[in-house]
Amino acid sequence: MPPNSRELLCRLGNGEPIAAVRNAAGMSETEFNSWWQSELAARVPAVGGRHRCRIAASVEIERDARGIPHIFAGSDRDLYCGFGFAMAQDRLFQLDYLRRRGAGRLSEIIGRSQLELDLTARTVGLPQIAAREWEQLPEETRGLLQSFSDGVNAWIETTGDRLPIEFALLDYRPEAWRPQDCLVIAGEFRWYLTGRFPVICVPELAKRALGGDGPLYRAFLQAEDGDEAILPRGSYRPGRPTPAGSQGAGANIEDGSGSNNWVVAGARTTTGSPILASDPHIAFGAVSCWYQVRLRGGSFDVAGMAYAGMPAVMVGRNRRCAWGITNNICSVRDLYLEREDADHPGHFEFDGRLELPQVREEVFHVKHADPVTATIRASRNGSLVNGILPPAARNLGPVALRWQGSEYCEWLPAMQRLNRAKDVAEMHAAVRGWLVPTFCLVFADADGHIGYRATGELPLRGQIERGFREGWNPAHQWQGRIPYEGMPSTTDPERGFMATANNRVAAEDFPYPLSGTWASGHRALRIRTLISDTPKLSVADNMRMQQDVLSLRAAACAPDIARELQNSTDSALQAARQMFAAWDGRMDAALAAPAIFHVFFSRWSRRVVDERLPAAAAELSAPAIGGLATAMLAGDEVGWFKSSRSTALIDTMRATLDWLAGRLGPDMDTWTWGRLHVLTQRHFLSGVGELGLLLDRSGVGVSGDGFTVCNTGSEDDCLAALGAGYRMVADLSDPDGVLHAIDAGSESGIPGSPHFADQVADWLSGRYHTLTLGGPGSHHTRCALEPL
Repeated sequence: MPPNSRELLCRLGNGEPIAAVRNAAGMSETEFNSWWQSELAARVPAVGGRHRCRIAASVEIERDARGIPHIFAGSDRDLYCGFGFAMAQDRLFQLDYLRRRGAGRLSEIIGRSQLELDLTARTVGLPQIAAREWEQLPEETRGLLQSFSDGVNAWIETTGDRLPIEFALLDYRPEAWRPQDCLVIAGEFRWYLTGRFPVICVPELAKRALGGDGPLYRAFLQAEDGDEAILPRGSYRPGRPTPAGSQGAGANIEDGSGSNNWVVAGARTTTGSPILASDPHIAFGAVSCWYQVRLRGGSFDVAGMAYAGMPAVMVGRNRRCAWGITNNICSVRDLYLEREDADHPGHFEFDGRLELPQVREEVFHVKHADPVTATIRASRNGSLVNGILPPAARNLGPVALRWQGSEYCEWLPAMQRLNRAKDVAEMHAAVRGWLVPTFCLVFADADGHIGYRATGELPLRGQIERGFREGWNPAHQWQGRIPYEGMPSTTDPERGFMATANNRVAAEDFPYPLSGTWASGHRALRIRTLISDTPKLSVADNMRMQQDVLSLRAAACAPDIARELQNSTDSALQAARQMFAAWDGRMDAALAAPAIFHVFFSRWSRRVVDERLPAAAAELSAPAIGGLATAMLAGDEVGWFKSSRSTALIDTMRATLDWLAGRLGPDMDTWTWGRLHVLTQRHFLSGVGELGLLLDRSGVGVSGDGFTVCNTGSEDDCLAALGAGYRMVADLSDPDGVLHAIDAGSESGIPGSPHFADQVADWLSGRYHTLTLGGPGSHHTRCALEPL
């Protein structure tokens, strides 16, 4: 290392501009770029060779052409040690970043910009939750996590000072890995999947602005294409044995994210066996959160992808079964507005009594700053979370969180059972005890059976409430759970397929209230239509479905917009009208209509909500009102607009066209969606100074949006920042246990590695690679682990 390299890297990691660092070192731009590339290359690990680990017998790690590890061992424990070793080779900084995010310790290495994330983790209590969970885990799972940790630590010791460049930029070394760190990461991920404060805060703010349960509030909450259900009628016995409330579908600020999966029985496939497809949707990253792997040893013979830091295959297949996931966006947490007693400050009321809160202090060590201390109070309902709520909802009174994810969740043991299941019946049984997150699983077995199950046991409530609950009122307390046997599930449905896309799980007549705040039914309806319209589906057909870019939202809205513009004499508005009238709703990167529609709908949603809500509440709520915004394009039956709806619509379109002309030039035909909707893969350190210029990956325009099966996100800034980074298709007829997969984030998290970005081109073109249970084929590198 040149004498000044450590200093230059630290200065970049401290947020100094690249030009300032370069000039201080007397480097030209060319010299700086050459130096940077040499620093990256020096830190790419050698993934071959022989190494010592805490194992009983030899472990082989063979890597295929894309760097994906195929790990072979003689026992479960040794296999998991190899799993940890390989993942650490590829993702060591990501592993450390994720455990710090879950433990609320990012400020220690990055600085004050991470305090809000740290405060969230500590307020929710993720470290304490992980500690409790460790004590409750089965011995087998504890042993597997210990072996995984041994593998991570063996690599930390092996790599010595040749750490990934992020450690040099931030000037620190990773601590030893503990088994509990895997649980911290799992806890933070399930919080990401199920916490989602805006889902409650938006209805609360709307209720305060619009009044309780009047027509305006009901209009605000209306779902968009909300009747498309996963379970077809007739697949369960209707009824409602509990008095608890509605399913709760309606406005959802998370709409446009989500995931897809489906499974098709052999009677509907060209192979005569089930075919399963799964593509979870999450933020695109320069480093994928998913980790592709093939595991063979002891009781495991499985391939697919895991979440980084969680040693179990989350989506994949074994010799007998395949499975895929989506997030069942339902309520496993509540926010309680607490009532304080004026005569007894600090006391909270409950059922006519006064209770003192529990109090704890959390100390945050901050890089280049003094420590910060936060006092966390907790009522009987949970920690007070005002400081981590969206800003528009922070001053509405003391608000406490109750989250089912703070209980023992059995997620990792359940996934490990799934990895070893031999048929659909065992797949159903494997998730018993899995509490949070609430997933929609589809699965199939080699005998030709298919199935679906919603994981978890949802809380039952005595009162229907989309906003804050009354913390002082016993009627708002949880009243048990939906039992495992009562959760939605089916085996071998009559129609021969199951499909889920974060949409409604079942109609209102399901025997238990499912407390959903589901996404719109657009993607689910499109998937159902594509399956139903194809007599026999091939593997290639399933791949094409994952690339489908028809937006049913756009197809429904475009005629209404064109009709509203038809009487305008403005030439630009007429050009837009003609474009919409001829458009079928495909979000094609080469077309201009998708760009105009996306920008217009985003601005229209804000214009609609501005009509009735204060500015701060409107800003938070605008992404959540797809149902209301769509309805207002066709008419205003509830009197939402105080002024002219048509004038507001035309003014919004004019503003849209003006913005696009300023951004893309005067020629409307050149306003193609791909010029705006650019794949954006940000690094964990993207926001630190100008490190994003060195570590991010972006620049390619893509088709799709957040409402197409090919989900590429629906951000207000038009960027493609979230979507189906990982895609998988599995054919159960294949005797070699092949699955077809692709990950836009690629396998390695090491900048400079040949596998840091080698899958994105195939992902963009719709190509897949194969991952087989038969082995890596022509392996490219081999690593041998030997006992100490």
